[in-house]
Amino acid sequence: MPLRKPLSKDNTDTRPMDDFFHPGERQLQRAWQTEAIWDEARRQRLLWREIPEELHARIEGAPFFFLATSDAAGRCDCSFKGGGPGIVRMLGSRRFAFPDFDGNGAFMSLGNMLQNPQVGCLFIDFNDGARLRVNGRATLLAGDEAARLFPGRQRAVLVDIEEVVPNCAQHIPRLIAAGGTTAP
Repeated sequence: MPLRKPLSKDNTDTRPMDDFFHPGERQLQRAWQTEAIWDEARRQRLLWREIPEELHARIEGAPFFFLATSDAAGRCDCSFKGGGPGIVRMLGSRRFAFPDFDGNGAFMSLGNMLQNPQVGCLFIDFNDGARLRVNGRATLLAGDEAARLFPGRQRAVLVDIEEVVPNCAQHIPRLIAAGGTTAP
């Protein structure tokens, strides 16, 4: 079961705040007096249930992203997922996939997904500071299922999107790639 309830289809959700935030978040919003800023307009602007189509090319063009997983006991792992543009394939506004590349053979991320399918993905564009947090439920694909999406790959991950949170560019450094050009 997701920690957060997905937003409604029509983006006119007027549910109470407790349906958008878990008790820990609500406790801190009350303690630090930020409850009032989370009106319906702000929730619609900053809590999405899908990746808008106008961002699909940007996500598919990302050369990397960060993946957060945790095991059944809640022990977390965060990993860098690289591979260049095309590492992510959008399969609609509520679903995307990415291949698994052979690494150290520990299968920390994939192993966590078997115990707890909830994942968080962070996409950052270091050219303009844009970032997008995407939370969802992962399914491991293997063999022909993976190869159909990513030829030559034996494993892939399918993510069913539950929540998307765009973030401002504040505090994101602009990076220059080796060779003096902006980051890819």
